[in-house]
Amino acid sequence: MELSKTNSLVELFFTKFKEINSVSDRPFLKWLKDNKKDFLSWKQVELKIRILSEYLKKNLDKGDRCILLSENRPEWLISDIAIMNAGGITVPLFTTYSEKDYEYIVSDCKPRILIVSNNTQLKKVEKFISDEIKVLSIENIKNEIDNFESIFLNYSKKKNLENQLIFNQNIKRKDLACIIYTSGTTGNPKGVMLSHGGILSNCEGAQEILFSLIKNSEPTFLTWLPLSHSYEHAVQFVQISLGAKVYYAESLEKLLSNMSLAKPIIMTAVPRFYQNLYSKISSNFSKQTGFKKKLILSTISLGIKKLNNEKLTLKEKFVNFFCENLVRRKIKNQFGGKLKAFVSGGGALDQKIGEFLNSIGLPTLQGYGLTEASPVVSCNIPEKIKIDTVGPPFKTNQVNIAEDGEILVKGENVMLGYWNKKKETDDIIKDGWLHTGDIGEITNEGNLKITDRKKEIIVNLGGDNISPSKIENLLSLNDKIIQSFVYGDKKTYLVALIVTQNEENKKEIEFYLENLNKSLSLIEKVKKFKLINEEFTIDNGMLTPTLKLKRKKILEKYKEDLEKLY
Repeated sequence: MELSKTNSLVELFFTKFKEINSVSDRPFLKWLKDNKKDFLSWKQVELKIRILSEYLKKNLDKGDRCILLSENRPEWLISDIAIMNAGGITVPLFTTYSEKDYEYIVSDCKPRILIVSNNTQLKKVEKFISDEIKVLSIENIKNEIDNFESIFLNYSKKKNLENQLIFNQNIKRKDLACIIYTSGTTGNPKGVMLSHGGILSNCEGAQEILFSLIKNSEPTFLTWLPLSHSYEHAVQFVQISLGAKVYYAESLEKLLSNMSLAKPIIMTAVPRFYQNLYSKISSNFSKQTGFKKKLILSTISLGIKKLNNEKLTLKEKFVNFFCENLVRRKIKNQFGGKLKAFVSGGGALDQKIGEFLNSIGLPTLQGYGLTEASPVVSCNIPEKIKIDTVGPPFKTNQVNIAEDGEILVKGENVMLGYWNKKKETDDIIKDGWLHTGDIGEITNEGNLKITDRKKEIIVNLGGDNISPSKIENLLSLNDKIIQSFVYGDKKTYLVALIVTQNEENKKEIEFYLENLNKSLSLIEKVKKFKLINEEFTIDNGMLTPTLKLKRKKILEKYKEDLEKLY
């Protein structure tokens, strides 16, 4: 289907359904946490969307906001499309927000409807909801609250919806589809207004990558990243455009077993997931000895050579044949056996991790984007992976590099603005160009390369600019280091907080840091560190829901400890 000629995300779904349903009633959505239920078919999902749309129309006027607070499950997608089809605007919320964030967002967006999955989610926002807000639940939680099962049952009895094709044809590409609140690393979340056309253009930009991956295969996805994240939110419409089969994972802890069951072809995640994956696999590799150890080392070194398009000698080709069959195939089978690509987004993926995963048979494509760009700007292309870059910009947007090195983006994918924040909107969008806050360059091959983060730069006493995230990523490559936080603004040298499970790891960490410092420039060297055992988490307010460090919060708690290192 031609995404450039599709008017809305609602039209995208109904057009794809018509195309699929004329051939067969294909399986569509499956929540692995609910083993009792089989896949919902495209036909079942379409009917549920139309029924829920009819219900919502009684309570929504065009442009009204509807909060969606739920874990990943089929009803998430059904709710999202039904809200838009009824003329509303979806406001997805993370299930891991702080109480303060929930209070702020409810007050800021002034919703007309609240859809929650269960009582656990309702309790998080209940005290911020006024009587004027209609509450609706996916599961049956209270008699006075309408739930999905009763809605679907009642409407099926009352109306002959079976053969009607009802979707809102009044929605235009420029219309507001959703308000996605940013993580708020430095203050209150900001509501990013994304249009139907913005997300559709993102889906169109992704087609070049995806078509080569799903060729001769049934498009199958395993969704783990929260659908409230702009990245996964857009991916669900990519899944629709491909007519995909979608599994919703149970949890991070069960992700590997879920992959074995779902056998996904494509999976998207943030860098933290790949860091953990790297640590687990490399830790297992380090325990091997003798022939197995040699074979693993050959697998990595030859895999990196192939990744860099270096020619293998006849002997290396022979060795690589065994690596492919004895190592890489075994690893692939642990991930379902059909994986064509991991796609990394939502932050910078360390080059060493990217090289490692690709070399052992887990193709990993690094992309780049931000919520304000709907969200993807660029992504590596299979067979043309340049691991130190984030690939070529999507053809549906323009990328320019400002005089100070800042990456600028223009296109339909650029947000309509921040909800209720004109000044902040004007500060970031100038003459149609979105100022990303990231520093980068365009390589000779036409790939975008991220070199720094404008807003997270440490400026030392000598006036040098230093990227803390670069050093933090390098520190996290050691399996004894869970997380780290680098500090040194207006100081003569850098220091760090290092999260580790055991104080006895100090000697090994010192040795690792000593060697790491040899590869860093003088201003990037970490001179001193403090070990802590409390992880930075969403629950303690040190991580955003997208797993980025909340630097301000960490400093509030640990500044005194850091200052003692000087």
